[in-house]
Amino acid sequence: MEQSIQQKAISILNRVMEFELAGVVRYTHYALMVSGPHRIPLVSFLKAQAKESLAHAEQAGELLTGLEGHPTLNIAAIEETHQHSTEDILQESLDHELAALALYRDLLDTVRDASVYLEEYARGQIATEEQHTMELKKMLRDLS
Repeated sequence: MEQSIQQKAISILNRVMEFELAGVVRYTHYALMVSGPHRIPLVSFLKAQAKESLAHAEQAGELLTGLEGHPTLNIAAIEETHQHSTEDILQESLDHELAALALYRDLLDTVRDASVYLEEYARGQIATEEQHTMELKKMLRDLS
């Protein structure tokens, strides 16, 4: 892989890692704050999202070190809106997933035709994030 592409991929993967680590905190917080009649299934969903975010961060970190990069110790900024209705939590979750989707698409655009392995990784993550956005949109339908 060309050095400039590798460096850009490392930079994006570090942003992915920061963002996914922020997702761990975000989803853990939401799981604690959600209330109402849908609390039980939403808590399970949100805790699963937190675990998946950690797995995604670890996967990005493994790729980073494989590319001779240095995984970040930072996490992306997390805005605390203090809005904890079920609709607010799901909408903020959707916004988070859409932003993650943009990062993975940026990675795919960067590594296209430079690394089949990284292309496939990015495509897999894009598919996962697209699935999450569809699920969140379905959950939001009932609430609006």
